[in-house]
Amino acid sequence: MLIRVGFDIEFDSPEPAPMVLMLFLHPSRELTTRRPDRLVIAPNVPATEYYDLYGNRCARIVAPAGRISLRNEAVVEDCGLTDLQAPGSRQLQIQELPNEVMLYLLASRYCEVDSELKDIAWSLFGNTAPGWPRVQAICDFAHSHIRFNYMEARATRTALEVYREQVGVCRDYMHLAITLCRCCNIPARYCTGYLGDIGVPPGHDPMDFSAWFEAYLDGQWYTFDARNNVPRIGRVLMARGRDAADVALTTTFGKNTLHKFTVWADPIQE
Repeated sequence: MLIRVGFDIEFDSPEPAPMVLMLFLHPSRELTTRRPDRLVIAPNVPATEYYDLYGNRCARIVAPAGRISLRNEAVVEDCGLTDLQAPGSRQLQIQELPNEVMLYLLASRYCEVDSELKDIAWSLFGNTAPGWPRVQAICDFAHSHIRFNYMEARATRTALEVYREQVGVCRDYMHLAITLCRCCNIPARYCTGYLGDIGVPPGHDPMDFSAWFEAYLDGQWYTFDARNNVPRIGRVLMARGRDAADVALTTTFGKNTLHKFTVWADPIQE
């Protein structure tokens, strides 16, 4: 199946402000892209592209004073199947993990592995079967423990605060699940991108970029989603990192105000 993905975002800035943009498809999507994404900036300002430490495609600009528009659209091919399920995947011992995976066991900005969540994780999941069943048990817990509420979103909320406050948005579900996985010695990393209402009833809220996470089991990364907690169709990855701090889609070094924010991910006829 083919999916049209894109966004139309506008900011107002009182003065020129440098920005880092992570508004592209992830390089791993290159072979499945049928119409490449092309970031259109108005007014037209120079953009310098680079790849960050996690392999995400980024751009640097200086937004002028006034309004700036950021728009992008692409068409990607998708298998049309739900997230891969592998319930027999085993949990590797620490000494079996590749060196590049070890980073995703450690504490990060929003995922306090070195906190009381470690004892909580083992008390909740220590008796579950290691591997896929344990990650799924963590997703089941986060899904039922957190009440979704856009109005109570907070950019500074950490996994421990999510656990205590029991409310949040998709990133909060993922931060709690990622942290509990890491506390149980399962490498986990944060993902962000497009997830349209394909194969499910349309949502009532305006579409936003979505978050999910990947857990490292049996030698590969598998997709999990603690918010929806069901396999979904049509995830289109934009960026990966330790947590949301690594994959901020826009970072402004100065003041600006969001004026417009529209995101889409719709299946199209081939």
